[in-house]
Amino acid sequence: MNDTSKIIKTISAIMFPFVTIYGLYVIMHGHLTPGGGFQGGAIVASGCALLVVAFGSEAIAKKVKESDLSILESVGALGFISLAFIGIATTFFYNVLAGRSGSLFGKIPPFGSNPGYLNSGGLLPLMNFAVGTKVIAGLFAIVLILAIATRKKGGRT
Repeated sequence: MNDTSKIIKTISAIMFPFVTIYGLYVIMHGHLTPGGGFQGGAIVASGCALLVVAFGSEAIAKKVKESDLSILESVGALGFISLAFIGIATTFFYNVLAGRSGSLFGKIPPFGSNPGYLNSGGLLPLMNFAVGTKVIAGLFAIVLILAIATRKKGGRT
């Protein structure tokens, strides 16, 4: 039984979406500002750890399976490797996505790559997203497994 107060549970449930959005922001803007896939993934994983602390490892383990986290981590790794091979195939990380007319990340920069535009990173934002996915799943799996092991050994988590 989790004896965490209702205030902690409520505040954690309110803060989790904001922490997640901020972590995703850090992931997607890692090529423009300090941050990236690892830093943003660690932020999102800390939000997940906040839920484990507030609601208990048993409640979170019922909703999030370890196998799902393993699959998500593998998808992140495969995505990163696939994007790396695409980068190598296109003249070693040539900025293939920047300045395309139908770009996924916004309009065409007027004079080449411009650091003010999100699409100036080429494959880097996508690689940051793949790394972020891997880090989120990996760190959250570690936190969840440690919390479950502590609970079984006689701790309170």
